[in-house]
Amino acid sequence: MAVLAPPAIQRSGPPSRSGSARRRRSWTGWAFVGPFMAVFAFVFLAPIAYAIYLSFFRTKLIGGTSFVGLENFQNIFTDAQFWSSFGRVALFLCVQVPIMLFLSLLVALAIDSGRLYGKSFFRVTIFMPYAVPAVVATLMWGFMYGPQFGLVGSINDAFGWSLPNPLGPDWLLASIGNIVTWEFVGYNMLIFYSALQVIPRTLYEAAELDGAGQFRVIRSIKLPGIRGALLIATIFSIIGTFQLFNEPAILKTLAPNVITTYYTPNMYAYSLSFAGQQFNYSAAVAIVMALLTAIVAYAVQLRGLRKERQS
Repeated sequence: MAVLAPPAIQRSGPPSRSGSARRRRSWTGWAFVGPFMAVFAFVFLAPIAYAIYLSFFRTKLIGGTSFVGLENFQNIFTDAQFWSSFGRVALFLCVQVPIMLFLSLLVALAIDSGRLYGKSFFRVTIFMPYAVPAVVATLMWGFMYGPQFGLVGSINDAFGWSLPNPLGPDWLLASIGNIVTWEFVGYNMLIFYSALQVIPRTLYEAAELDGAGQFRVIRSIKLPGIRGALLIATIFSIIGTFQLFNEPAILKTLAPNVITTYYTPNMYAYSLSFAGQQFNYSAAVAIVMALLTAIVAYAVQLRGLRKERQS
């Protein structure tokens, strides 16, 4: 005798709302990130797009604005003033950045060692110059550099010395490097010190049990432990170097015969745009500098990541 299966029970109830709930969740996410994306597009993406658009045109007094394609970029490769300014900041990068990062690392290691008396006060004191606006810092150092009215001039008059002119052509780049180093040693020190605090203390205890000295601990534990922070600080310093503008622009009034309108690439782009009314060529210069900065920073990042994988 065949057994008949009971009929399937159909349950009545509200329709599934999983699809509408997912849609609501997706719109909720966009509602949170939407204001940021709008501001980001308005203050970052739109200016870049407009600069790229300007770089393909040229405005003349006679004939108006015309499309020139890549001609502005081609002119940059033969522009002696641009490459002179780029070579100057490249030299600044090769000399000033290693000195600044070394001093920052030295201070961070000294504070982290626990053997420095009053380390909290010392940490705040080193970081304090970073809180001073760049304009104020440059004006202050510019006054001290003055051979006629500043600290250098006063020392020469008081002792009958003949100190080199910090605002002269031979020393100006070093003087700007001193200002930038004074401003950012504390900033980089804080990055390194924060990375040192993350290293497990058990590693130090194990090294002490093995009889490792301070220099061995620094070389084998601390430096490898903050390699990522070193890489970040280096990349930030590279970007900041290629964006050098405030310090030479402010010191230009004190050394007008030394600091030219093309002393740095950013000063050159500014001068082209606001003094020469060459907005299109200025946009091309800015784009080329952005690409060169990205290439150098990316190369340094790849090198740092490769060393990190090898270790």
